[in-house]
Amino acid sequence: MQRIFAIAGLTWKAALRFKLFLVITALLLIAVIGLPLVIKDDGTAEGFTQIILTYTLSAITALLGLSTIWLSCGTLARDIEECQIQVVVTKPIARWQIWIGKWLGIVTLNAVLLLISGAFVFGLLEYRASKLPAAVQQKLHTDILVARGAAKEADMTAMIDEETAREFTARMAQSSVEKVDEAEVKKIIRAQVKAAVEQVPPGYFSRPWQIDLGFAKNSLADKPLQLRIKFNGAERTLSGTFTLMLQAGDPKSGKVWRSEPMSLAPSTESEQVFHEIPIPANLFDSSGVLTIIAYNPNNTALSFPLEDGMEVLYPDGGFAPNFARGLGIIFCWLALMAALGLMAASFLSFPVAAFFSLTMLVVVFSSGTLADAIDSGSVAAGNEETGVAGHSVMDVVLIPAFKALLSVIRLVQNFSPVDALSTGRCITWTELGLAFTQIVLVIGGIFAVMGIYFFSRRELATAQTQ
Repeated sequence: MQRIFAIAGLTWKAALRFKLFLVITALLLIAVIGLPLVIKDDGTAEGFTQIILTYTLSAITALLGLSTIWLSCGTLARDIEECQIQVVVTKPIARWQIWIGKWLGIVTLNAVLLLISGAFVFGLLEYRASKLPAAVQQKLHTDILVARGAAKEADMTAMIDEETAREFTARMAQSSVEKVDEAEVKKIIRAQVKAAVEQVPPGYFSRPWQIDLGFAKNSLADKPLQLRIKFNGAERTLSGTFTLMLQAGDPKSGKVWRSEPMSLAPSTESEQVFHEIPIPANLFDSSGVLTIIAYNPNNTALSFPLEDGMEVLYPDGGFAPNFARGLGIIFCWLALMAALGLMAASFLSFPVAAFFSLTMLVVVFSSGTLADAIDSGSVAAGNEETGVAGHSVMDVVLIPAFKALLSVIRLVQNFSPVDALSTGRCITWTELGLAFTQIVLVIGGIFAVMGIYFFSRRELATAQTQ
């Protein structure tokens, strides 16, 4: 470990010698302090949080991410290209220790920078919040500057898949379908089955949700909860809103709360609209199940997405520990970027390694395109007029490859601390541990093994600048 720490210390010295630490610190402080001053919020609690948390943390993540890629690619590739690494490898130190030492140096540098910028964000948030009107402060500390757990209906994927298979078998028995179109037919049927589950028909029809609060019920006595809903309208209205009535409670015991008719805006393709509605305490039954019923008195159907259409929010801790856990997940991302950059620099020159690393990030951000190709079953475009799915000879190779790649990408993408913090969602210790395991140990470990292998096999004597 002494040798690894020595390489980490040299990485720190290089960052300080090239003024990287000071430059990044200055840029981070400008982003943290400057953004809230330049961009004015709309006076609401949501607008205030959007500026302080969402923009500043996103800027911090972007700045530290790019600097991590630049430093991790440069610190190893430049040492090889300028033949400085030859002086190091002649010492009694293994190449894997050099690689790990550089990674540890970059990771600890990021930890200090993230801690400084995170402390400024938290301090600025508390200071700016104290200057807001009392009503806004109350909403902030009730809905946003808090850690709220979320519970929703049990997963219905298995039921939808079973109903899709049954419906597909029935249709196949009634009419012949070309084999090449079976996947497209199944996709259409599944969408129809899912839509039927999500939909609340018009004319005062209702749709119940059975939401199990789990172990959280033991700490929620006498604590008010909130319903977080999102819905879509089958048609538009002149007012742009729909009337909705909600009921929450345990119908068997008679502990039921009913809302007055509410005029709420739906979500659209361009804007996701969520509504948070407070409900009284102690409405769940003895097993912790809360029954929610939505009544639709409109003349058109309303659709509540299974993923986030109906959720129950409950208090689950303070904001400061939640904020720290959010920074911990960002730190996991930065550790992964350091491993990616060092892996690329282990066998590529500095410009090519940086380009390769940035390309990998673009692939991660393009996961939506990969998912669309997997859903359609082909990389070729379909015919929208005839409804015939596209097909390509490369589908046999590319679609399985896309599925494997998307599975790896989702190990990293499933964690969104910025969104969670800006909406007052709880980031649990379990999520942080899972993020560390999947992002740092699994994906970062793969990059580390590859990077150490490439670096150990590389012929350093051929790396000459002239």
